[in-house]
Amino acid sequence: MSSPASQNPLIYPLLFIMPVFMSSNIIIGRYAIEQTEPWTLAFLRWLLAFIILLPFAHKQASAAMPIIRANLKLLLVMAFLGMWICGALVYLALKYTSATHGTLIYSAAPIVIMVLEWLFRGRRISPREAVGIILAVTGVAIIVTKGSLANLLTLQFNWGDLIFALCMISWATYSVLIRQKALQDIPVMMLFATLAGLGALLLFPFSIMEMIFVAPLPTSMPAWLSIAGVAIVASVLAFSTYQYGIKMVGASIAGLFMYLLPPYGVFMAVVFLGEELRAYHFMGFIPIMAGLILATLPVAALRRLGNSQAQCLTRSCPTPERFPTARTKTPAYNRSRTRYRSKPTDRP
Repeated sequence: MSSPASQNPLIYPLLFIMPVFMSSNIIIGRYAIEQTEPWTLAFLRWLLAFIILLPFAHKQASAAMPIIRANLKLLLVMAFLGMWICGALVYLALKYTSATHGTLIYSAAPIVIMVLEWLFRGRRISPREAVGIILAVTGVAIIVTKGSLANLLTLQFNWGDLIFALCMISWATYSVLIRQKALQDIPVMMLFATLAGLGALLLFPFSIMEMIFVAPLPTSMPAWLSIAGVAIVASVLAFSTYQYGIKMVGASIAGLFMYLLPPYGVFMAVVFLGEELRAYHFMGFIPIMAGLILATLPVAALRRLGNSQAQCLTRSCPTPERFPTARTKTPAYNRSRTRYRSKPTDRP
């Protein structure tokens, strides 16, 4: 059975880029929430995301609609977890707590994902994955505590932190549910467009009440640019790459790349917000990367690659089976320049 990396060699580089899109939600959202209320911002975010995705997903609608109708309740639950809670409540939490606290709480999502899969799917956590998680958590703790144990011991939680904890548990549950076999036949774009549309539908009544009783729609160009930013970068790109990663390597492995949120977030804060880069940022980044590599590196594939390279160095490099040469004897090939007698089972 082929590994996900052999099926798509770009899956792991894609997962390394995914946290950039995720981190942008805090950077852009921090600015947007000053001009737009939480439920209105979340509603506009997912409405615009749905409109953007619709042209890419409509061709797949006819084949996917029977599956969507059969699993509508599950999709509504996922839209509530991933778009309602992890949308509006994240922006609400940013009004009461810092992005650092939110990042620390969200970093526990992979652990919750593994626990949920252990509880409900009987998944076993290997020693290599456990060590990788410990290393990654250590790196996250170094960054969010600025390399000081005293900061860790004096860390206090407020209402914003508790809301972030709820969002983290909701995100972990969403990540596990999206691996349901019933949803595997729905194309990624169609699945995400459906969830974005359902999420906007669930957020709509709360947004209307917010616009009536709290604040109307924003009118400034910077506010709408920030809304477009969270819709395109933090929604379409972030969720599409994350969902594709979950389908390819599983929720536990894809969730581990969430540990890259702190270093990516710090880098973006330095570039876009003018914050200073300090030594503890590098001290935390090293164990995070070490933990990710230890827990996700496809060792078997590297061994096969190493063996192949070693054979090539000794002038006994094997001929690929996909491209038979004149010296390669295959049962389907006739030397008299006739056609293949049987249909090839593996085409280049």
